[in-house]
Amino acid sequence: MNKNTLKTSLRTLIVLLTIALVAQGVAALEEDSGATDGMTGDVGVGLALGLAAIGAGFSQAAIGSAAVGMLAEDGSKFGVALIFTALPESIVILGALPLFLGN
Repeated sequence: MNKNTLKTSLRTLIVLLTIALVAQGVAALEEDSGATDGMTGDVGVGLALGLAAIGAGFSQAAIGSAAVGMLAEDGSKFGVALIFTALPESIVILGALPLFLGN
């Protein structure tokens, strides 16, 4: 991996994590303040879920290509490749938690 690519990836990750944390904070703020319109919390929950899905998509792209390469060399590692490919979906599940906790 190129050094510039790694720096860009880390910067993107930091920005996305910051936005996700702010979005979850907005969702929690709506519950504490007792807002009646619910729009602020809905935006926060939507941002948290959307950014988690985008992050999982980025990670699955890299993991998927590595898993295909691993399977091309050794076909007996299908189970490991499948587990590593499905692992980033847990990020989306964690991003969906504010949907269920807010209601």
